[in-house]
Amino acid sequence: MITAMSVPTKYWFPAKSYGWGWGMPSTWQGWVVLGAFSALIFGASILFPPHSAPLAFGATVFVLGAALVGICYAKGEPPRMRWGSK
Repeated sequence: MITAMSVPTKYWFPAKSYGWGWGMPSTWQGWVVLGAFSALIFGASILFPPHSAPLAFGATVFVLGAALVGICYAKGEPPRMRWGSK
C-alpha cells in the first residue's frame, strides 16, 4: 500500500521577523510576481503620468497594490504580528 507523504508548503513570501506582513520573496515565483508588479507600476507611470493624470495613476496603483496583497495573502505565510524570535 502506498501512502501519500506530507509535502511541506513552500511559501512564495515569508513573514517578516518583526511586525505584520511579508518580506522579500523566497521563491522564483515570488520574484516573478514582484517583478511583474514593478513593471506594471512603471508602465502605469508612462500610460498615466502622475503629474497630468493623478486620479488614473492613483487608481491603477491602488488596484495593482491590492492584487499584490491578495497574492501575498494567498501564497505567503499566514499574516500575524511578529515580535522577532520571542
